[in-house]
Amino acid sequence: MARAVTTRRKAVVTACAWAIGLTIFFPILWTVLTSFKTEAQAIADPPTLLFFQWTTENYSEVLERSNYFRHFANSVIISVGSTILGLIIAIPAAWSMAFVPAKRTKDVLMWMLSTKMLPPVGVLIPIYLIFRDTGLLDSRIGLVVVMTLINLPIIVWMLFTYFKEIPGEILEAARMDGATLWSEILYVLTPMAVPGIASTMLLNIILAWNEAFWTLNLTTTNAAPLTAFIASYSSPEGLFYAKLSAASAMAIAPILIMGWFSQKQLVRGLTFGAVK
Repeated sequence: MARAVTTRRKAVVTACAWAIGLTIFFPILWTVLTSFKTEAQAIADPPTLLFFQWTTENYSEVLERSNYFRHFANSVIISVGSTILGLIIAIPAAWSMAFVPAKRTKDVLMWMLSTKMLPPVGVLIPIYLIFRDTGLLDSRIGLVVVMTLINLPIIVWMLFTYFKEIPGEILEAARMDGATLWSEILYVLTPMAVPGIASTMLLNIILAWNEAFWTLNLTTTNAAPLTAFIASYSSPEGLFYAKLSAASAMAIAPILIMGWFSQKQLVRGLTFGAVK
C-alpha cells in the first residue's frame, strides 16, 4: 500500500527542487544578463542584476569580430559526427556484451570506464604529435575521431544498460526466423532500444559540444568550434566580461534550445528500465 503524501511534504519538496534548479541555472542567467551590459557595468561593484542600461552592442561586436557561423558549423559537425561514429561502434559492442555470455564482461566495462579517469593532459603530447604527423591537426575529421574515442566508454556503458533490459528471447526468436547477425541488431534490437539510443545520442552531443581541452589544443582556425570561439575573448590585455558573456551566450544557446525541446526524450531514455 502506497504511503500518502501530505500537502506540506509536497510543498517542501517542490520548494527544494526549485531552489536547487535556480541555483544550478543562476550562472547561465548571470552570463546572459552580463552580455547585455556595458563593460563598465559588467565589472561594477556592487553588481547589478536587472536595473542597468540594456544594450546589444556586445553581440554586434562579437559578430563583427568573429565568424560565429563557421564556429557553429564546426561544433555541429564535430558533435554530431562523433556521436554517429560512436554509435556505429558502440551498438555492436554493447550487443556483444549484453547478449553473448562472457565471464569478464564487467571487467571489460570497468576497464573502458577507467580510461575516462585519465587526465587528458597526460596523453596530449603523443596525440598532438600523431595529429601533426598525419595532417589531422586543425581538422574536423581529427576532432571527430578524438571526440569519439573520448566518449565511447560512456556510450557503450549506457547502451549496455539499455540492452540488458531487452528480453533475450526476442532476439532468439529472430534468429529462429532466419535473421542474420546484422539484421538482428539493425531491425530487432535497435528499434526496441530507441529511447536509450536517443538519450545516449543527446548526452554525447552535449559532451562533445562542451569539450574545450582538446578543441583548444588541436585546433587553431579552420576546425575551431564554439569553445575556441569563447576562448578567443580571453586576451593578455585582460578579460572583457561583457563581450565574453555575449560569446558564451551565443555558444550555449543552441545546445540549451536542443536540450529544452528534447528533455522528455532525454528523461525517458535515462530512466529506461528503471521501473519494471
